[in-house]
Amino acid sequence: MDIATKLEKLRKLMEHENIDIYMIPTADFHNSEYVGEHFKARAFISGFTGSAGTVLVTKDYAGLWTDGRYFLQAEKELANSEIELQRMFDPGVPTIEEYIINNIEEDGVLGFDGRVVTFGQGKVLANKLKRKNAVIKYDIDLIDEIWEDRPKLSENKAFALDLDQAGESVDDKLTRVRKEMYNVGANAHVITSLDDIGWLLNVRGMDVDFFPLLLSYAIVYENKVDFYVDENKLSSEIKENLAKNNIHLKPYNDIYEDVKEFSYSDVVLVDPALLNYALFNNIPKETTLVEKRNPTILMKAMKNSVEINNIIKAHIKDGVAHTKFIYWLKQLVKDGINNQETELSASSKLVEFRKEQGNFICPSFDPICGHGPNGAIVHYSSSDETNVPLTSGTFFLTDTGANFLEGSTDITRTTAMGDISIELKRDYTRVLQGNLRLSRMKFKEGVSGANLDLFARSGLWDNYQDFNHGTGHGVGYLGNIHEGPAGIHWSVARASEPLREGMVITNEPGLYITGSHGIRLENELVVRKSVNNEYGQFYEFEVITYVPFDLEAIDIDIMTDIDKYELNNYHKKVYEVISPYLTEEERIWLKEATKEI
Repeated sequence: MDIATKLEKLRKLMEHENIDIYMIPTADFHNSEYVGEHFKARAFISGFTGSAGTVLVTKDYAGLWTDGRYFLQAEKELANSEIELQRMFDPGVPTIEEYIINNIEEDGVLGFDGRVVTFGQGKVLANKLKRKNAVIKYDIDLIDEIWEDRPKLSENKAFALDLDQAGESVDDKLTRVRKEMYNVGANAHVITSLDDIGWLLNVRGMDVDFFPLLLSYAIVYENKVDFYVDENKLSSEIKENLAKNNIHLKPYNDIYEDVKEFSYSDVVLVDPALLNYALFNNIPKETTLVEKRNPTILMKAMKNSVEINNIIKAHIKDGVAHTKFIYWLKQLVKDGINNQETELSASSKLVEFRKEQGNFICPSFDPICGHGPNGAIVHYSSSDETNVPLTSGTFFLTDTGANFLEGSTDITRTTAMGDISIELKRDYTRVLQGNLRLSRMKFKEGVSGANLDLFARSGLWDNYQDFNHGTGHGVGYLGNIHEGPAGIHWSVARASEPLREGMVITNEPGLYITGSHGIRLENELVVRKSVNNEYGQFYEFEVITYVPFDLEAIDIDIMTDIDKYELNNYHKKVYEVISPYLTEEERIWLKEATKEI
């Protein structure tokens, strides 16, 4: 079925349901960053396969809203369809909300599947629609009615984390959550975000692309938990362990009816940024809602010592794999590339190296492997249409990650493919300076990523250059690779959360020269407590990524003595950690690749 036919069928259903505008976001019922095949309704209706975007359809218009990461991809995938690309954040481009309000008729109807729109977004839209006396119809999934071969919900088996992996029992975690519920006067807490549920109950699954998470909902009460999940995915051992903590299994979709049973005497804690609009509307209006961030969000961000030790083990595995990969790239150049390898084949080679390390589950996000000019596309994803051969004289940027049973990783390296120009070396060096300067920061309790970002950008700002993405994001433990609540960005709105002990956060400055090259250098950091004295509690970072930076890409002349000291210390650590796992040839190469400068 082509796009035109799909839109025609959708519009007939819209007319039958008296819907004027139908909205199809990129989401599952849990507001996950990536979604399983069953939930790719936006890709089905539009043909656009990027991981972020929303389609709006009216009787005579169809538009796709997506951000700058995907403009080029969207242009190609929307070609020959009537769907217009709306470039989000570009001047003159209306937001999704603005388009809806400006184009809906008086007394009109906006339709969407309320399970894939958050309570917060739906509430904002409902309030704005009042000015036109328009309403929302949220209890209908029109895409499901035309998607004849829609994939089923995942039936993959779940797995549990034991204490050697999780470091904290389910009982202890529930005690902490119930304490937070008590503090806000709640006797029930509805949790819909998969990583929060996975952390709380020490269970994982394979239901979401790239993230080892289990499709489920949970309602935590004062003395029990209702766990909404396909119990066929759970082993008898998992069921027994859940039962020990008074966790009752219920069918996945039963939560939509069960929340209708809340009464005026109930006080329910919900997160408006995560709870979906259908669940919100099914909770009786006389029930008191406490709208606050899920307490599990901060709890799971502050990793315990067991989790951190496991994450470091994962990074050693990933460090070995990525070091072998860079050696492989350098050998390609040495032997004469001759176009025999491409972005896609190199990306597959990196996955092979990761699988060799054992306990590999899957990539932790869609790999970003951009050669030459493609590296300048910040969140480029190579495809059969864009794939190019690897050549010499430029950079190859790889932003990739892995889920091992020990933990999740996220790493970016930019490799010089043979001799490169002094301009490319200076660009690389300024990015490297930012990475090193952020890593060595010592800071006081209460400091956030907004306070620290200038150190990561200083080398670039000195040259009136910059990059238009965050410098760092939290990393989940077999959860979301982009994990809140902390981040590193100069904007307080994006990174106001104080950094706390045990947080794992990325350090990834970059520089992107359109049509030429891209550079990003990413390590992961653990926030550690340091000195506590008369001035207060101090913190510092521990770098837990163990992969060399490219000495062949550095302009040593613009490195300060402190920059050189930090780089030499880091490379000494890389060699100590990684060299025992390499072949003799690889070890000889790594010794040279990590030599002092």
